[in-house]
Amino acid sequence: MTRIPFYCRSLKFSGLSVVAASFALAFSVAKADYPEHTINYVIPFAPGGESDITARFQEEFFEQCADDGGSLAIQYKAGAGGATGWAQLNRMPADGYTIMGTNLPHIILQPMDKDVGYKTEDLQNIYWFHYTPDALLVPAESDIDTLQDFIDKAKENPGSITLGGTGLQSGNHLAQVRFDQLAGITTSYIPFKGTGAVNTALLGSQVDGSWGYGNVKLQFEDQVKCLAIATEERLPNIDCPTFKELGFDLTGGVYRGIAVPKDTPEEIQLKLADIIEKINHNPDFVKKMEDGGFVLVNIGPDKMDEFMAEQTKALEKAAKEMGIK
Repeated sequence: MTRIPFYCRSLKFSGLSVVAASFALAFSVAKADYPEHTINYVIPFAPGGESDITARFQEEFFEQCADDGGSLAIQYKAGAGGATGWAQLNRMPADGYTIMGTNLPHIILQPMDKDVGYKTEDLQNIYWFHYTPDALLVPAESDIDTLQDFIDKAKENPGSITLGGTGLQSGNHLAQVRFDQLAGITTSYIPFKGTGAVNTALLGSQVDGSWGYGNVKLQFEDQVKCLAIATEERLPNIDCPTFKELGFDLTGGVYRGIAVPKDTPEEIQLKLADIIEKINHNPDFVKKMEDGGFVLVNIGPDKMDEFMAEQTKALEKAAKEMGIK
């Protein structure tokens, strides 16, 4: 068995450790050796996007931080902005060896809009581990250099500017709707299956710009211009002004986490969440994430209900702005 680094073997966390303690006996009797083999990690988007990138980062550290071994095998089930995968999650084996990437605001906004094969409450989220702030991007060769240039052009030609994004009723779609309203402009949103496809369209100038994330600027450097990013303050490793400093009260982005089939035993859910939290505190993992433009968060089972209630309430107002009844 792989030797486990000290910080993965012995680190204790206030929320999860208290909850997990009540299941200590169950761990020792029923699931003492979990995970014993490879866990299928399903990403409900195409390869190349943030969900895929961060899952690959987790894959590298999973075996180190899972006391009983085990590893991750990443698979893809893209379609409908993630809805294809989420609609199938509860039909997958509930034995702890299937987990799936999950995204906010997608899993709240999609079922509000129409029947997408699942309800928000159908998804058993066990951990939210990072957040990526929205950013408005254009290709390097674009004649748009600043956010004001973008606004001026959009006002001159209402609806003519095309902006790529990941899926409908997604974080990218929400950012486009919100900024159009704030700036008093009309742009055309083009949904793609995943960030990888959006970036391909952006770099090839198949769209005028995209609602992506700050890490896209880090990834492609001088190939794209970042007009503004939706954070409270500038991020130290991304050369991009904030919407706030440019006069627009726009902050937001996408949370990414992990869900399991609803019938997965609770003790396994807790153990999985504990492993993910340990990974999130691994110094090497933290550096990879921060260098990549990702903001770490730690929302586990003890905080999940409160967090989801807060997000649902906030997004009900956003849904109305997007024309969702």
